[in-house]
Amino acid sequence: MSSPCAAETQSAGDDGCDYDLIIVGAGFSGIGAAFRISQGNPGIRYRILERRDRVGGTWDLFRYPGVRSDSSIFALSFPWEPWTREEEVADGADIRDYLENTARKHGIFEHIRFRTQVHSADWDSGTDMWTVRASEDGCDTVHRARFVFFGSGYYDYDAGYTPEFPGIGSFAGTVVHPQHWPEDLACSGKKIVVIGSGATAVSLVPALARTAAKVTMLQRSPGYLFAGARVNPLVEFLRGFLPVNATHRIARFLASTFEALFWTLARSAPALTKRILRTQNVSLLPPEYPVDLHFKPRYNPWDQRLCLVADGDLFAAISAGRVEMVTDHVDHIDAGGIALTSGSRLDADVIVTATGLRLRALGGVRVSIDGTEVKPQERFSYKSFMLEDVPNLIWCIGYTNASWTLRADMTARAAARLIRYMRSKDYTRASPHIGNAPVTEKPLWDLQAGYVLRNPHALPKSASRRPWIVRQNYFADALDSLMADRVDEDMAFGRAGSLSDP
Repeated sequence: MSSPCAAETQSAGDDGCDYDLIIVGAGFSGIGAAFRISQGNPGIRYRILERRDRVGGTWDLFRYPGVRSDSSIFALSFPWEPWTREEEVADGADIRDYLENTARKHGIFEHIRFRTQVHSADWDSGTDMWTVRASEDGCDTVHRARFVFFGSGYYDYDAGYTPEFPGIGSFAGTVVHPQHWPEDLACSGKKIVVIGSGATAVSLVPALARTAAKVTMLQRSPGYLFAGARVNPLVEFLRGFLPVNATHRIARFLASTFEALFWTLARSAPALTKRILRTQNVSLLPPEYPVDLHFKPRYNPWDQRLCLVADGDLFAAISAGRVEMVTDHVDHIDAGGIALTSGSRLDADVIVTATGLRLRALGGVRVSIDGTEVKPQERFSYKSFMLEDVPNLIWCIGYTNASWTLRADMTARAAARLIRYMRSKDYTRASPHIGNAPVTEKPLWDLQAGYVLRNPHALPKSASRRPWIVRQNYFADALDSLMADRVDEDMAFGRAGSLSDP
């Protein structure tokens, strides 16, 4: 008698598992790629492989209380599908619903195979095809495609980063990382210590403070916080008399421009930016509050990501006495809580380790060419969406200083142009090649965030010249794509069965 897995493997693609395109991931990157590539290449046959059982990617993974966008949702949402809710800072559940509704509206949902985890992708130079091996509901499946698009980001979705805290095994309460928040975790009336000072902690702490007996935000060192309104009154005004699509375009432009200008100000005039942020923090906290102890970092603004405080809710919770800020180091953890190096102590029923994420190239998928493994960190990034000498593979890598979707959409449009060009010329492979000209390597990211410093070589390399430079400047990239980009720039094309390029 045949096993259930054998039948599933045979029928995975209904036609020998052959597609024009396999997309890995059904979050912003994957849904956006499906729309742009199919729009630019009518009739393209594609499949989206998603390891989770719902659309959403990051916005389905993170389910901790208070999870929300850490930038404007107008910049984070798709340019081709308006965000119609009033919030500019959106809750995670609403973002996930937006993604699913978008996928259903545009006929993308039916192309998704859920509970399908991709393990490997191997390129066959004889056929110019990728063989993608995955497991679906525990059964092995094989998919063959001309192109593979990785929309899986660059984080490790299996485990977040948690330092080794001495004695944590002896803690009598609950220890939880926000990346794997238990749905049944009871926080009402509890004493909770949140270790961390990044975007996760900043959004999580005020949400917990609504019902907890006491919430303490424990940080080793301060970070920069900027309070912004959840609802933009200008956008709401424009919605009163402009069409939805026009309002969305204006709101998206305003949000993207503000992010770019503030980042430019922070990098070019850090002292002024520090004064602006400190003045705002002081205005939102009680008189005589030790602002410089808890909100004066040692680094310059945007050396690490700036954290957005929606409607100033964290400052309000501090002012109301529902949240205590503690800037100190963990000495050890015991059954009842945390002992600090200063000699102080924090009692706790729940400890939340909001201590960051880990980088992981291509979602941990093993990529190979004719059986030889490709290590992304040893390759230069081409136009921020392909890898040196790796054919027909696209990888979406977002910005560190702006909304993810700004580059994700640019990547999807570039992939659509490349595929359309190749189909018009009857090419079956496209491989970026850097040539023999000397290349100066530069850091992929100019960010001093912990997840970057812990694993600086997890991602591809960046050169100092185009098209091999990875910028953190959306408007420069947008101008480049309009004025200077050529599909055939530093690109070798070929056809299956041909040993040399035409």
